[in-house]
Amino acid sequence: MRDALTRIGVHGMTVNEVKGYGRQKGHMEIYRGAEYAVNFLPKLRLEVAVSSDIADQAIDAIAAAAKTGQIGDGKIFVTPLDQAVRIRTGETDDSAL
Repeated sequence: MRDALTRIGVHGMTVNEVKGYGRQKGHMEIYRGAEYAVNFLPKLRLEVAVSSDIADQAIDAIAAAAKTGQIGDGKIFVTPLDQAVRIRTGETDDSAL
């Protein structure tokens, strides 16, 4: 995914290890002979801020790189970004991305 985004000019992202569930639900596991439910599965959350000019390209790149055709491929949520500021230089908006 990183390579796909770099090819379209995206030079930064944040990746968080999170837990959640969706259609996968959960599953049962056994630890030291005791069975227990795993309700939240480990997942990755990727955050990418891009200018509106390349938003559609970024969506396509992420979808193409992440798609396996299996449950658990994930979702893309698109939200507007009102303002961005690079603290070090004071650059704003597209220049800060």
